[in-house]
Amino acid sequence: MTMFETFDTVAFEGTSSDNPLAFRHYDAKKQVMGKSLEEHLRFAVAYWHTFAWEGGDPFGGSTFQRDWYPQDSMENAFKKADAAFDFFRVLDVPYFCWHDLDLRPDQGNFADNLSTLDQITDYVGEKMAQSKTKLLWGTANMFSDRRWMSGASTNPDPDVFAFTAATVKSCMDATHKLGGENYVLWGGREGYETLLNTDLETELDHMGRFLNMVVDYKHKIGFKGAILVEPKPQEPSKHQYDYDAATCIGFLRKYGLENEVKLNLEQGHAILAGHSFEHEIATAAAEGMLGSIDMNRNDYQSGWDTDQFPNNTPEVALCYYHILKSGGFTTGGTNFDAKVRRQSLTAEDLIAAHVGGMDICARGFEAAATMLEDGGLENALSERYAGWKSAESQAMLNSDLESIASRVLSENIRPEPKSGRQEILENYVNRFV
Repeated sequence: MTMFETFDTVAFEGTSSDNPLAFRHYDAKKQVMGKSLEEHLRFAVAYWHTFAWEGGDPFGGSTFQRDWYPQDSMENAFKKADAAFDFFRVLDVPYFCWHDLDLRPDQGNFADNLSTLDQITDYVGEKMAQSKTKLLWGTANMFSDRRWMSGASTNPDPDVFAFTAATVKSCMDATHKLGGENYVLWGGREGYETLLNTDLETELDHMGRFLNMVVDYKHKIGFKGAILVEPKPQEPSKHQYDYDAATCIGFLRKYGLENEVKLNLEQGHAILAGHSFEHEIATAAAEGMLGSIDMNRNDYQSGWDTDQFPNNTPEVALCYYHILKSGGFTTGGTNFDAKVRRQSLTAEDLIAAHVGGMDICARGFEAAATMLEDGGLENALSERYAGWKSAESQAMLNSDLESIASRVLSENIRPEPKSGRQEILENYVNRFV
């Protein structure tokens, strides 16, 4: 019996409900813009925060008590998988995500890690065969163990690079085996603490070469999913090489990967980089590199990645607006890279946190869809850039500085500023959220 076994599958009860374990806004089958909300949002549960995190923080240890603790045996790994799939049943979610270290304990050597990963993914595959929940993406944890303290693919030790390659191969194989729709790489230690002991050029070249190996292996095994990288500006390394969407896009272009790799973007990481989530999504979408999202939020009074569940409908709405505008998810989805607070100890807390996050996302998504169908923002953009539609303006882009300067003189061009109408547009958005 798992800690979730006594809970029924969460139902949609509508906005009049006061049941904390019911959906008030997320009606999975509701049709919006030709697809159901479930098909649009593609919700996923994060194995690491929901099942592997024990409630610790930098100043204190575990606060949770779970049937699968301690997480140092395969016996408890199987118990954790049982609990996870029972939880997926309660939420009726279509997807989940994992790191290898979430599924089973690190054995300290690659051969045993490979053996236990095979064992647990065989077991998870059996659970999946009896469930609607599929794998959105898998990834390798290459940041927790001390072997990764100086990086994974960027490590100055060639043996660590080799261990990294073997680990990622095993996780790609496991993801492929379970029918995963993406494979994610987050370089938690791909960065540096000080330039006094760092060769930047060498480390970046090694990371670029490694990612090319990943893409080559994807094609070799016939993996049809997307390869995604995840930006983050800091934590744990002081200077991360994957700072934000723009940095990652530049890196991918430098190493010839722009047509092979897309981005997995996280709300909390965007905030740490000094951006909004919608900025990161719009940046990736503009370059055709939007893959998937990790949905959460940060505490705006704290300077680190707090990974809380989303609760701000206007923020979420603008994020989904840009996702919808770019065509919506293909292989990607909405993964809740979020954790309950360390004082939230019960099974009910875990369920309610996800229910609330799914409701907020559904509210934001429907607002985004209504705004897009209304067309107000797109009309405002079209009007603001209307001057560039003329043949003369387009010809100027193919001209030169001398010709343009001559025209400014001959026509006595004296442009007057035009209003950006920001407050009017903000008021427009507020009509929907």
